[in-house]
Amino acid sequence: MLFICYPKCTTCIKAKNWLKSNNIDFIERDIKENNPTKDEIIKFHQLSKLDINKLFNTSGLLYKELNLKDKLKEMTLDEKYDLLASNGMLIKRPILVLDDLVLFGFKEEIYKNIL
Repeated sequence: MLFICYPKCTTCIKAKNWLKSNNIDFIERDIKENNPTKDEIIKFHQLSKLDINKLFNTSGLLYKELNLKDKLKEMTLDEKYDLLASNGMLIKRPILVLDDLVLFGFKEEIYKNIL
C-alpha cells in the first residue's frame, strides 16, 4: 500500500505510527516533494467515493489564503482536480492507497476496520 503524507503533519505522524505499531507494510511518499498527479487524484477520488470537496485540506494555510471555501462552489470538477494537482498542501492527508480503496485523513477506527 502507498502512504502519501507530509512528514511534518501531526495527523500523518499519528497514522504512520499506527501503521508501524500494527506491523503494516507501506511505501511512504512525501506529498510536498511528489504531489499526486491529476490522473492519480481522479483515481483516488473515484476509489474513495467521497465528495470532491472532502479531498481538500480545509484547515491548511494555503486553502485559507486562496479563499477556497467560497471559490470551490463556483469551480467545475475538472478545475478542482487541476487545483489539487497543483500543490500537495491543498490535499487532505495522509492518503492511504489500497488496491480498491483510498482513505483521506486518519481515523484510527477506520484504519482498524479496513486493515
